Amino acid sequence: MIFAQWGGVVFRHRRLVLGFSMLLFVVSVLGLLNAGKLRSPRTTPLEAGRASDLVDSELQRPTDTAGSHFSLVVDGRGRKVDDPAFQAALADALAPLRADTRVTGVQAAGDLPPDAARLLVSKDGTKTIVSVALRDSAEDAQPYYEALRAEVHSADLDITATSSLAIQHDFDAYLARDLSRAEYVSLPLSLLLLLFVFGAVVSALLPVGVGVLTIAGAVGGVLFLAHFTDVNQYALNVVTLIGLGVSIDYSLFVVSRFREELAAGLDVEAALRRTMATAGRAVTFSGLTVAIGLSGLLFYTGTFFTSLGLAGAISVAVAVVYGLTFLPATLAMLGPRVDRLRIPLPRGGDGPGFWHRLATGVMRRPVLVLLPTVGFILLAGLPFQQIRLANGDITLLPLSAESRRGTEIIRRDFPGQDQNTVTVVLNWPDGRPLSPDHVGAAYDLSRRIAAMPNVLGVDSVVDADPKLSRADYQRLYADPVAAPPALARAAAVGVGPHIVLISAHTKLLDTGDEARNLVRDIRAIKVPGAEVLVTGFTAFDIDFIKYVLDRTPLAVAYIMVVTYLVLLLLLGSVVLPIKAVVMNLLSLSASFGALVWIFQQGHLSGLLGFEPASIDPSVPILLFCIVFGLSMDYEVLLLSRMKEEFERTGDNRGAVAQGLERSGRLVSGAAAIMVAVFSAFALADVVLIKSIGLGMAIAVAIDATIVRALIVPATMRLLGNLNWWAPAPITRLYHRLGLAEAPAPERLPD
Repeated sequence: MIFAQWGGVVFRHRRLVLGFSMLLFVVSVLGLLNAGKLRSPRTTPLEAGRASDLVDSELQRPTDTAGSHFSLVVDGRGRKVDDPAFQAALADALAPLRADTRVTGVQAAGDLPPDAARLLVSKDGTKTIVSVALRDSAEDAQPYYEALRAEVHSADLDITATSSLAIQHDFDAYLARDLSRAEYVSLPLSLLLLLFVFGAVVSALLPVGVGVLTIAGAVGGVLFLAHFTDVNQYALNVVTLIGLGVSIDYSLFVVSRFREELAAGLDVEAALRRTMATAGRAVTFSGLTVAIGLSGLLFYTGTFFTSLGLAGAISVAVAVVYGLTFLPATLAMLGPRVDRLRIPLPRGGDGPGFWHRLATGVMRRPVLVLLPTVGFILLAGLPFQQIRLANGDITLLPLSAESRRGTEIIRRDFPGQDQNTVTVVLNWPDGRPLSPDHVGAAYDLSRRIAAMPNVLGVDSVVDADPKLSRADYQRLYADPVAAPPALARAAAVGVGPHIVLISAHTKLLDTGDEARNLVRDIRAIKVPGAEVLVTGFTAFDIDFIKYVLDRTPLAVAYIMVVTYLVLLLLLGSVVLPIKAVVMNLLSLSASFGALVWIFQQGHLSGLLGFEPASIDPSVPILLFCIVFGLSMDYEVLLLSRMKEEFERTGDNRGAVAQGLERSGRLVSGAAAIMVAVFSAFALADVVLIKSIGLGMAIAVAIDATIVRALIVPATMRLLGNLNWWAPAPITRLYHRLGLAEAPAPERLPD
């Protein structure tokens, strides 16, 4: 009854409610204008992260606390680096940077001793690396990096920028481009689909308007949130992806139900009350299920998942608020004019329609339908068993990205740059890392690591001079002030108050199984009185995947249990929520299988423009948390309509057929819009966004067709009246809380 009463309030105070919606929009704009900076979490609860924090805290370097840098790869187009013409062209290209006050230093091969300079020259001698140091941190330098990069150009040299500052700039630029492209593609496509669904321009424009308001509100909220917590740069893409899809879907449900009630003879107020009691109620519960799914991301504390979960929840909340305020208030003001500017489209005739006939046909032979459809979905999910997880790196960027090209040139053409470094942090809690006993332990650990398979070499304070023995290092470090220059330099960069660094070099692929085994073998070494920690890309890769896998069972269980409870409140049945959860798992299994088949095994890679690679662990987690809730959109709408019919007639088969008849076309239209929105993100250049968008599009397509149109009516036919069963105490509580559907009002006479 609550939602019906809200419909009456909106009708009577429609201008006030509309004014509130506009005030919310103004607040959103203020959030956009007062935006915080997007950044990933600075700490993660990982061993590799703890080791990295120890290094940062104990080995304070000027570049760690202030300033940043980027690198330039300079290609002489066949000329050698020591060619005077090359050097003259390089000096001209670098002159603007040397004169820029934001640049604190430009270091080229000619500025270094011969041994160090050789590392900055390519194997064939035609390329060199130039390091550009900036006065500001990477965060503060990002706004002007592009202008600095534009200062460097040459008619005689090919210059490519890379390193972390350039890579971050490219990620931001491509993400922004992906976001704009998705909006430009999805909004017009959604409008076309809405015109087909409604057959009237005014009705079609309303959901698109709500979608635009939702995106503005959600983006404003997320950017304002960035003032108080770390928010990952992917958050804006997630907000648009989810917010646009759910807001248009929810508006579609509400507008369709309002038009249906008007067509049945109700006046505007009664139609709006009935719309809120049914579609408004379904939208609210649907929003809850999506928010529950997204809240599962909060279990991964200390990672960027948390900010994505908060961002997604904000977008869903804004969509529901506009769906219950702006939209019904606008409908109250439009009334029958909601059908203005009709488009002549073919409509079905009288009698049972396609969806009624489909449901009846399925329920006639439910087992015959269930076996092949469930078998197909399980078969589609089989590739997921072969999933290989690995953290994404620069390969998430397209091949056209400058920073990626620069990184690949360095790895391919410069000596030693194709190596993977495993950093070992030997932590002595009692301090005194250069005491004789501790130096001896570090020496033993270094030699043990150096002897491991695939280790090319080791750098540390006890590897500064290969001619020195264990006893020599212990004796010389006993008085660090009097130590030889080579040892003093090594201690200055590799020893802190409690730690000693040991760097192991290998040519193993940083996300490969052999590199992971090397890290695990090093971590297995025990040093009495010390803690052996390992960091570096491979260590982060291992730790992050383990962290995700350890927390996923709890997150999944939480999502399923809480979703079950919300559906129990919506439907008053203990059976249907279980069926809904199982249906969602079926949809997800097929989309996960497709994800591995496409992005890991490489099918369709040429068509979609990406390189096959292991799946980033964030992709299946995000897909599960987002899609599990989104799939409930259709389940809530479908089951709510079936429940209406069952309560009216008491006929299970008739309720299923009539519910599918009244909502099937709507579910198909809503799913088509969702698929259009998500497919627009599948056009992204950043592979992570591309895989999430395509995975969600596949999941929704399967969910709205095979699952909802075939498997749902078949299972409901087999369960019979058991679908609607609940113990008497739950039924009494359900009605006492006023959660039951309001009975349909009497139709006005024709």
